[in-house]
Amino acid sequence: MEIIDLDRKEPEKAEKGFKTSLKKFLFYFVQWTWGLPVNLVGGIAFLICTKIKKRRWQRFGYSYITYLPWKSGGLSMGLFIFVNDHRPKRWTYNTRIHEYGHTWQALILGPLYYLVIAAPSAIWCNFFKKYREKNNVSYYKLYCEGWANKFGQKFSKMKMAQEKR
Repeated sequence: MEIIDLDRKEPEKAEKGFKTSLKKFLFYFVQWTWGLPVNLVGGIAFLICTKIKKRRWQRFGYSYITYLPWKSGGLSMGLFIFVNDHRPKRWTYNTRIHEYGHTWQALILGPLYYLVIAAPSAIWCNFFKKYREKNNVSYYKLYCEGWANKFGQKFSKMKMAQEKR
């Protein structure tokens, strides 16, 4: 069984060089062109939360995570991720990775992100909780949530911690 450092705050930094710089440039270029609608909304929310409300934030890979005192779990809007500030360490660790996966979905889907990912995810999260509990169905069973886990782990190069049984 692999030991996972739950205190790890972000993915390892990539080595410096032309190839890394080009990848980073292309990532942000595509996010701010193809993914403009979702990033514009996320960027405005990020500025309000961090500059006006003075909420804590951090870099995570190519994204920005803001910690909020809300009851919700996590929310991704392109480059901008918003998570609950008062959850256990394992939950926060896994949620950062999962939401980072949504960041990469936004990169690929651009303006289709709301239709293909955000709407089904919001419906699954808010209207099917009792169904999931009654039928012992994982939240990550929905295609877009499982896909976010896979992308989050792939692009952060961090493994999600297994839930305690």
